[in-house]
Amino acid sequence: MQRYLSFACALVLACATLLAPGADAKETVKIVFIGPLTGGNAALGLGGRNSADLAVQLHNADAKAKYTFDLVKYDDQCKPDIGVQVATKAGADSSIIAGITHYCSAVAIATVDTYHKFGLPVIVWGAVLPAITYGNDYPEIHRVNGTMINQNEVNAKLVTGLGYKTWVIIHDTTDYGKGHDEYFTKYLTQDGGKVLADFGVGADQQDFTAILTKVKELNPDVVYFGGLTPIGVRLRSQMDKLGIKSQFEGTSGIVSDSYIQALGPLAEGTIAFIDGAPIEKLPGGKFFLEQYAAHKYAEPPEAYGAYAFVAANLVMDTIEKVGPNRKAVTAALAATKDYPSIVGPVTFDAHGQNIVPIVTAYVVQDGKWVVWQDSDYAKGKRKLAGGK
Repeated sequence: MQRYLSFACALVLACATLLAPGADAKETVKIVFIGPLTGGNAALGLGGRNSADLAVQLHNADAKAKYTFDLVKYDDQCKPDIGVQVATKAGADSSIIAGITHYCSAVAIATVDTYHKFGLPVIVWGAVLPAITYGNDYPEIHRVNGTMINQNEVNAKLVTGLGYKTWVIIHDTTDYGKGHDEYFTKYLTQDGGKVLADFGVGADQQDFTAILTKVKELNPDVVYFGGLTPIGVRLRSQMDKLGIKSQFEGTSGIVSDSYIQALGPLAEGTIAFIDGAPIEKLPGGKFFLEQYAAHKYAEPPEAYGAYAFVAANLVMDTIEKVGPNRKAVTAALAATKDYPSIVGPVTFDAHGQNIVPIVTAYVVQDGKWVVWQDSDYAKGKRKLAGGK
């Protein structure tokens, strides 16, 4: 009898071990997403967060994956001081191995020292200021999207090619706005455009009457805006109230559904440029959009969601390859070459910058951002401001 009792006890213990929570479970690895989840640029941040979350959900559903990933989410509010605070929080947490970080350039450039200090490898998913990657030799900093340099080169060529001659430039006074001002002015003047005036505005400025009164007097063919959606909305609205008929064009910072929602019909005809090809035209774009819809996120992915998705996948695939070790991940990311992704192959140069040769022009048509080449404006069926 004792022998059978001993066997029974052993069997019970074995079953308990097999059924115990966490038995044979995969190791959980933390990664962090940081972006503007509240404030005027929250639409872009929420789209990025959802896209990174989608990547994690799909990865965790893969039975072949070595690790289960936990996505920690922090709100940088598109404010440099808040960005540094959450970057410090993430860097100091040794359980966080890598990050998918920042839409706002002013925040991304403010945090590079922090990530380097803590040795936390990150991939920027939306910020376009060149100095984020090219202004330092920090091996921890990578970027999967392109920079404002190519954006403005393509911008200048397209709009001068439409026959416009004169511009007034309005930009915010952050590094982001000043950078766009610098590169757009450079390429515009090279292509024969003339800048009649150049104005810097505060990121929180509400009233642009004084500046726009001068703009109306100068009567430029085009008003170029280098900044983000909240200011862009206020500027375009106040231009209309003052009767300014100039064509309005902007940077990737205004390519969001929230820009159109805030302005309604006034958004019609706005031109803007972002790096990369339209997601729906990429080989993996259909898969991304279908999966995004299937997961029923409350907010759309917005212009840079696909890049957050790619950054999250690259981070997780790298950890799968080398293990959850910050130094090993940093070294492996530096060697990234022709990594297959929904935005095309990702290759980091010596500065951690992805080589993104494509820039896409967009125009608002019938309440949507439409690829310029596909629009009625490009086909001559509609006219932009100034009759172009």
